[in-house]
Amino acid sequence: MSTKVPETQTALKCFGPKTAKVVDDAPVPKCPEDYMIVKVHAIALNPTDWKHIDLVAKPDYHHTVGCDYAGTVVSIGSAVTKAFRIGDRVTGFSHGSKHEDPSSGCFADYAKVKGDIQILIPDGVSFEEASSWPTGINTVGQGLYSPDGLGLPWPDENKGEGKWVLIYGASTNTGIWAVQYAKLSGLKVVATCSEKNFDAVKKLGADLVFDYKDDKCGEKIRDATHDELFYAFDCVSEGTSMEICAQSLSSRPNVARYGALLPVDFPRSDVKTSFTLGYTVNGEEFTFFGNHFPAKPQDFDFGKRWWTLTEKLLAEGKVKGAPLYVHDGGLSGVLQGFEDMKNGRVSMGKLVYNVV
Repeated sequence: MSTKVPETQTALKCFGPKTAKVVDDAPVPKCPEDYMIVKVHAIALNPTDWKHIDLVAKPDYHHTVGCDYAGTVVSIGSAVTKAFRIGDRVTGFSHGSKHEDPSSGCFADYAKVKGDIQILIPDGVSFEEASSWPTGINTVGQGLYSPDGLGLPWPDENKGEGKWVLIYGASTNTGIWAVQYAKLSGLKVVATCSEKNFDAVKKLGADLVFDYKDDKCGEKIRDATHDELFYAFDCVSEGTSMEICAQSLSSRPNVARYGALLPVDFPRSDVKTSFTLGYTVNGEEFTFFGNHFPAKPQDFDFGKRWWTLTEKLLAEGKVKGAPLYVHDGGLSGVLQGFEDMKNGRVSMGKLVYNVV
């Protein structure tokens, strides 16, 4: 099923290390059997977008950037199993700047997206709001709930039994989602963020909040949780975050688990560690920072189940995204947005741009 689309489009393309620009002659991607083509209405920025440009890109790149979008369906592949229709308002994850596929990515007029991990946008929710959801939701699902992550009880099970989980960086986009999902799982949440964001993080549901800049942050968290903190999800995964998480987790050996957003050197060998790369949700092989990651069909199966549950939770208003900073300028404004992110000018919110 499809509707007519042009052959070329406007897109934000990466052409090599630290080189990206908007072009108006990019090919509109074809639609593989298990994909959909969507008309993009709004996009949201993530650190992984600019890091692909600055740190990952190769000199011969001509790759479409971007992971978060919201738009309308214009074409549906024959192998998509969800009951989408042409014209549906949808959002979901896109593998931006994929090394093996220059046409992957959603910072463009049209994007191709893996069909079965997209969801319908609830009535009354704008494209701008929905575009801010995907990467945070996807990362939290894999990091908190997958067998390769922390393996916590699912939000629809509510079997956390009041156990503690640390959400380090709770005012980040990923952290905002993580606090809410963890509470739905029946867990008690201890969180870290800047003191200015304490009230906002508490409103999300955090039971205890600590300032990560406090030299005794880890010690205070361990005391407050009575040495019974067995799970930590690090939504920052750089600087001192690993050390603070290590100090916070229970001193009992071989009982605690730590999840990160990147492969890191964790200072405790008696803690089981894991990290998540959201791109595995497509169930396809890819290259990241020069490392080859084989296809993981089980991550695609997990993603289908996770996004189906999340679609229901969003429609019921049980989880909500970060505050929005909607900027003018469309795709042309994105590069300035990347600079704002790199220089720490974005906190407790998501940069969003309208494409239409």
